Amino acid sequence: AISFQAPPVTLSLPNSMDGLDGLKISEDKKKYIVDAVNPLLEEMVAECIHRMPQDPVPFMLHWLEKKKVTEEDRLLSPEEKDRVAADNTNLEAEIGRVKAQMKDCAKLAAGDVPKVEDEEEEEDDEDDEPPPDFDKPVQSKARQSVSAEAYGQWNQKKTFVPPVIPKSDQQKDRLKQVLSKSFLFSNLDENDFGIIIGAMKEVTVKAHETVINQGENGDFLFVIESGDFDCLIGDKVVKTCASGDVFGELALLYNCPRAATVQSKGASVCWQLDRDTFNNIVREAAQKKRDRYDGFLAKVPLLSSMDAYERSQLADALKTESFEDGHNVMTQGEAGSKFYVVEEGVAFATKNGEKVMEYGVGDYFGELALITNQPRAATVTTKGPMRCLSLDKGSFNRLLNVSDLLERSNKYQ
Repeated sequence: AISFQAPPVTLSLPNSMDGLDGLKISEDKKKYIVDAVNPLLEEMVAECIHRMPQDPVPFMLHWLEKKKVTEEDRLLSPEEKDRVAADNTNLEAEIGRVKAQMKDCAKLAAGDVPKVEDEEEEEDDEDDEPPPDFDKPVQSKARQSVSAEAYGQWNQKKTFVPPVIPKSDQQKDRLKQVLSKSFLFSNLDENDFGIIIGAMKEVTVKAHETVINQGENGDFLFVIESGDFDCLIGDKVVKTCASGDVFGELALLYNCPRAATVQSKGASVCWQLDRDTFNNIVREAAQKKRDRYDGFLAKVPLLSSMDAYERSQLADALKTESFEDGHNVMTQGEAGSKFYVVEEGVAFATKNGEKVMEYGVGDYFGELALITNQPRAATVTTKGPMRCLSLDKGSFNRLLNVSDLLERSNKYQ
């Protein structure tokens, strides 16, 4: 740290007009030197002599910058100082958020590939995105543009003009049906959904054709309309994607290299979306949803062991459902297709007419039927208005620790 206090040092700088008589300059300039320049130089040179830096030039530059900041701070009103302090606090929080995202991205780029889900669970997951098994890189470094996208020109707001690729009404209808199966696009409003429809390009894929390669940088994601695609890490097939599935999105979300090679099993049709449209329309909506739910999900005991990346995947798949007072969210004996977490409100469970459980904010229910593939074990009824986050069966099996849930599932016994 540089101090502005130094022992007195005698300098040969003229401190009066008399010392400048030999200079052929105007009186105004002489006065400026005496009143403005000399006091500053004396203070800076005295500090430099006191510190004796090996290279005085950067020392003096730094000293002048600190002096400038000190003088500017002195001129600020108390209100302005408070505002600047608040801005600094917000900036530090934003930097912390970006660092956390970059940490998650680094983890994604360097993490080990988890064990592949059972084939039986994969079949139930046809409405979901490819699992982390496929999208987590195992050996590739994060692309160099991660820092640029977080801090540089990639992250600057620019006027975005989405591409519009002409389509027939039949193509638009087909694409709407495909996108309606993907939760990545299900939260878009009508205007944004229309932009995505216009920007997507139909791609016909031949049998055994490679669409993306592991380790490459990604500028597109793909939504499958028809056909099946194998996702390979090395030579191992870790996932087979079918109609309605999305692949290639994590390279765009986290600016990481492609984590897997994706190859068609037969003749197929996909819809391709470019990075710019994804970032401006889909990514922002997905990020808002993640930011909204991340803090809440971290407080749910069942989910407390999940890291930020896993919670973000869960947030993407969640849907909000609201219920009026006295509504049966689920009924004993019916087939179960959803898992619920209480976001607001209170509910209670009854089994054979007897009250067995109460639920408040952060509590969950509905998991037992999904784990055991048996009918609902109890009826859950709202006690006043209630809002829940729901997760469909396929996402439930893929994203949550089912074995942990099984250990806790004796609450209806």
